[in-house]
Amino acid sequence: MGKINEDFSGGLHNVLAAGTTLTGKIETESDFRLDGRVEGEIHCKGKIVIGPKGSVKGNMTTVNAEILGTMEGSIRAHERLVLKSSAEIKGDIFIQTLEIEPGAKFNGSCTMSGKDGMTSPTPPPVNAANTPKK
Repeated sequence: MGKINEDFSGGLHNVLAAGTTLTGKIETESDFRLDGRVEGEIHCKGKIVIGPKGSVKGNMTTVNAEILGTMEGSIRAHERLVLKSSAEIKGDIFIQTLEIEPGAKFNGSCTMSGKDGMTSPTPPPVNAANTPKK
């Protein structure tokens, strides 16, 4: 057999299906589609899509993101963040480019930077001590 290419993420993506909850930290080199629920951190070196039924409670760092579901925590995107009309965001965002469709809900602060959305200070982790009371 020939050598396996260790940089094999081209064209591949990860999926967390609806009805699935993951608690902890996700790190991925490739694109990630979330239709379930994540409670924890997500670090993605590709694009994250949070589907209409997907939700995240925690901080997210990525290159690009498209959100149709819910997010509670900070979003840090190197390039582009798209909030679709069904998106509901509670938290701060640190981005280079932001696109918001009519109907999307965003409650938090937005810091836009130059070449990458990572130049801002690291946001505090999301937990019971610093999550706003309802």
